[in-house]
Amino acid sequence: MSEHIKYEVRDGIAWLTIDRPEARNALNKAMRDAFRDAAESFAADDDAAVLVVTGAGDKAFCAGADLKEMSQDKMGVPPKNLFLDFITDLKTDKPTIAAVNGHAFAGGFRIAQMCDLVISADHATYAISEPKVGRGAPWASPLAWIVGPRVALELLTTAQPISCERAYQVGLVNRVVPHAELLDAAEEMAKAIAKNAPLSVRAGKKMVYQSASLGLMEGYEAADELWEHVYLSDDAQEGPLAFREKRAPKWTAS
Repeated sequence: MSEHIKYEVRDGIAWLTIDRPEARNALNKAMRDAFRDAAESFAADDDAAVLVVTGAGDKAFCAGADLKEMSQDKMGVPPKNLFLDFITDLKTDKPTIAAVNGHAFAGGFRIAQMCDLVISADHATYAISEPKVGRGAPWASPLAWIVGPRVALELLTTAQPISCERAYQVGLVNRVVPHAELLDAAEEMAKAIAKNAPLSVRAGKKMVYQSASLGLMEGYEAADELWEHVYLSDDAQEGPLAFREKRAPKWTAS
């Protein structure tokens, strides 16, 4: 890991912290590589049920790419692995949570968008700021599905920040809490997810995303196929048995 990317697993919850507050947690190449390494570690770790991504300090979650490095390297069209690998870093069937501790601009907005759930500090703001520096946001392609086309167009064309309250109202954010309670709230949500049957959780996540590209009836058919594996699993028998025996279930993800 980079010195600016911290990763640890505690009690089944993985924590990835962007730790460069002096630069508003902006991401340089070394940090992007380390972020990918951490995400891959989470995806491969059977003992880590949920990932929480957050930033150090209380000013910025992430200000996006390191523009000084970008200018120095005279970057034109970003290499495909810069965008595609970064977008798919969190492409895992396990849930991910963004605990947004401050401003989420550009690449920081991108990280929040690609996480499955977002808990926001009550002073955080969100912006796709690339138009201000003549850059692009191809990663925002799914945004209209998340917040609706009018809000997506506003974000993409004005480059103006929206408040955490507005982000909550339009569905970009799940919860808004005081900054002092942010990590506790993220841990509470992560624990609630981690105690559930893993196969059910993962199928639920996959169903939501696959439905975005399917029609109504096709979505139902795909969901039936997706959930059949869950219904036929050992965990599907363990859950009712544990309820009958008045004990906590012992999930095996099988």
